[in-house]
Amino acid sequence: MFTRVFNVRIVLVTLWLLAVGAGFALILNYQNAHGAIGSTPDHWPAKTQISLDPERDTLVMFAHPQCPCTRASVEELNRLLAQVKGRVTAQVWFFKPGQLSADWSKTGLWRSAEAIPGVTVHDDIDGLQAALFGAETSGSVFLYDIRGRLLFKGGITGSRGHAGDNPGEASIVSLCAGQPVDLFQTPVYGCSLLNLCPIPTNGAAK
Repeated sequence: MFTRVFNVRIVLVTLWLLAVGAGFALILNYQNAHGAIGSTPDHWPAKTQISLDPERDTLVMFAHPQCPCTRASVEELNRLLAQVKGRVTAQVWFFKPGQLSADWSKTGLWRSAEAIPGVTVHDDIDGLQAALFGAETSGSVFLYDIRGRLLFKGGITGSRGHAGDNPGEASIVSLCAGQPVDLFQTPVYGCSLLNLCPIPTNGAAK
């Protein structure tokens, strides 16, 4: 009897460990799964409504206002701009369906981006501006020089929803300082610009 109970417990513990391991594997896979990257023009899009600064490099981030993953991207943008010390003009464009009210995009992410010194924040109605730059994932960042030449595209977080040192941020800081870099594109970790993340947000973006 004791042996039978012991064996049952061993089986249950083994199944529990397997379930925990599978859960961790799913979490790690989700955190490290980057979003789609579209085709980005090598030169500033002629039809865009976004202004190119003729005196400083221009950095543009496209974001979904209800994506919890983008919280980290906005935090990294704040840290990045503190490092480049005014050598770049920065704009954040939030996706907004045209048929929805003006308040739909005014989430906590909007307010956080708006609070970053030197950043201007805009609605991207139906994602039209994002499409011109080939942005398909929230948190996509593009850096162009004063002549409209593409210098960098990608993400500025190392994984989904996690702030901290990462290659994308390091490359942009170096480029703004006129230093050579080897990395001109990085993965973007975030939601689709046209859809929310497939996980509960728990109000993280509000």
